[in-house]
Amino acid sequence: MADLSDFPITERWVPQDPGRIQLYAYPTPNGVKASIMLEETGLPYEAHLVPLGDEYVKSREFLSLSPNNKIPAIIDPEGPDGAPVGLFESGAILIYLAEKTGRFLGSSPTQRAHIIQWLMWQMGGVGPMFGQLGFFVKLGGKDIEDPRPRERYIGEAQRLLKVLDCELEGQDWIAGEYSIADIAIAPWIRALDFYEAKDMVKFDDLKNVPAYVERFEARPAVEVGLQIPATGD
Repeated sequence: MADLSDFPITERWVPQDPGRIQLYAYPTPNGVKASIMLEETGLPYEAHLVPLGDEYVKSREFLSLSPNNKIPAIIDPEGPDGAPVGLFESGAILIYLAEKTGRFLGSSPTQRAHIIQWLMWQMGGVGPMFGQLGFFVKLGGKDIEDPRPRERYIGEAQRLLKVLDCELEGQDWIAGEYSIADIAIAPWIRALDFYEAKDMVKFDDLKNVPAYVERFEARPAVEVGLQIPATGD
C-alpha cells in the first residue's frame, strides 16, 4: 500500500485507498477539468470535496499541497520516479495525466504542440477573463456603479468566443481531435450559464461554439466528471 504520510493534506482529507490518485477539488470550471480527465482516462482515483471557504483552501493542510490556495490538486501515489507526487494547477494536472496515460495529448509532436497552445490560451485568456466577467456580472462586483470593468470583461469574453468560434470551423474539437485543450476550454464556456451572461456575450449568435459544448457534454466521462466531487446540494 502506498504511503502518503509525507503529505499533510491527508491528515484532514484522509484517503480511503492510498493506492489511488487522490483528487482535491470542488466542481468549478477548473475543478472539473481534473475529474473529467480522470474519468476519460479510467485511472482509479478518490475524490475529496474541498469547499472554497478560507477555512479549507487556506488551511495548513491544503496549502501544503496547493500553496496558491486554489483547487484542484492531486496526489499520484505512483509518480514517474516511482514515488508519490503532488501537483496543483489544473493545466499542469491535465498535462501530467495525459503524459501518464498517453492519451488526449495528440498523436504527433506537431499536434501535441497545437494542443498545448490551446490549453495555454484557456489558462491565460478564457479562464481569467470569464472569471472576471462572472465577478462583475453576478458575484461581488455586480453592484459596482462604474460600468467600465463590466464592459471590459463582456467585450473580452465576446472576443475570445469569436476566436474559438472561428477556430472550430470545419472541425469538432479545437485541435482536430479531442484533447486536454477541450477538457480545459469547454467547462469555462459552460460557466456562462452560471454567470447568467449568455445574452450579454451574444452566445446564440455564434456559429460553432454552442454545438461544441453540446458535443462535449454528451461524452459519458464528461457527464460523470461534471458532478465530481459531489457537493451534496
